[in-house]
Amino acid sequence: MNIAPDHGRTYAQLRHFLEVPRRVAIVTHYNPDGDAIGSSLGLMHLLRGMGHDVQVVLPNSAPSFLNWLPGLSDAVPFDKRPEHAKELLGRAELLCCLDFNRMDRVGQLQEALSNLNVQRVLIDHHQDPDPAFTLAISDTGSCATCQLVADMVGPMGWGAALDKQVATCLYTGLVTDSGSFRFRSTSPHTMRVAAALMDQGVEIERVHQAISDDNSVERLRLLGLLLAERMTVLQEEGVVMLMLSKEDLERHGHRPGDTEGFVNYGLSIRGIRLSAFFVERHDHVKLSLRSKGTFAVDRFLRDHFDGGGHANAAGGQFKGGLDAAVARFKELLPELLAQRPV
Repeated sequence: MNIAPDHGRTYAQLRHFLEVPRRVAIVTHYNPDGDAIGSSLGLMHLLRGMGHDVQVVLPNSAPSFLNWLPGLSDAVPFDKRPEHAKELLGRAELLCCLDFNRMDRVGQLQEALSNLNVQRVLIDHHQDPDPAFTLAISDTGSCATCQLVADMVGPMGWGAALDKQVATCLYTGLVTDSGSFRFRSTSPHTMRVAAALMDQGVEIERVHQAISDDNSVERLRLLGLLLAERMTVLQEEGVVMLMLSKEDLERHGHRPGDTEGFVNYGLSIRGIRLSAFFVERHDHVKLSLRSKGTFAVDRFLRDHFDGGGHANAAGGQFKGGLDAAVARFKELLPELLAQRPV
């Protein structure tokens, strides 16, 4: 696999530290998605294959459509087993932070991590990474964090540990973060990485079926409600707003991961270039934006909704209720659209 030359020095430092068996903790962001889980488990298997004692600690449980991934049962969710998670983190000699760029992205784990006096390695592809990490493998041009982990295999000397289970985890992250290889972030190198992972025996039909064809009846009914009654189309502006309240989620037996991908339905409408999806939680509203072409949305969310992400796919949050969040977005929308004329 191709080596990203800018990371050569970081690879060397990490190789030196891992020359002897180490206790390693791997963490990722709150509400982990396919790339977060895939990269964390993939790295876990690689490091275990090289003789290290490795544990994945999640801020909260993974969505159910990822339950089949090899090694997920070994991961410890902080929301379910906080004391055990703290114990594992306290033993670590190295902390690997995957698929997030700031420590406030780990939810309830942030306090536990703030007390650790260990080296922190960042492996991530989001913009504006926090400079607080000891080592950083950060590339905003990468399709997924799983791609970055795959690119580490050669220069780190982990080839002997690259097997079917590693490849399956990493391929899953590539698929989910690239929108099945259709987003602009998908590069020729992404496809070469995917092909190299397939060479390890990845059953691609199983991966795609698990991601796309694992709907519960409740999830489909929630999607139906969203599209039929909770969607506002601003055709002239090329904008769609999708909204789900706490009551909507409760009535349809919402489970973590059920709303994954809902925001993309807005972009599938002819003439729409921006889709905004609002989901009301206990004390805040989660906002996801997706856009087309050169219409960047990440800095808008960073400036106004305590968020960030990628140019065409970003997330944020609003402290307050759903109506207030939507009203605030509508208030700011003309400013955003003025920067991106049709």
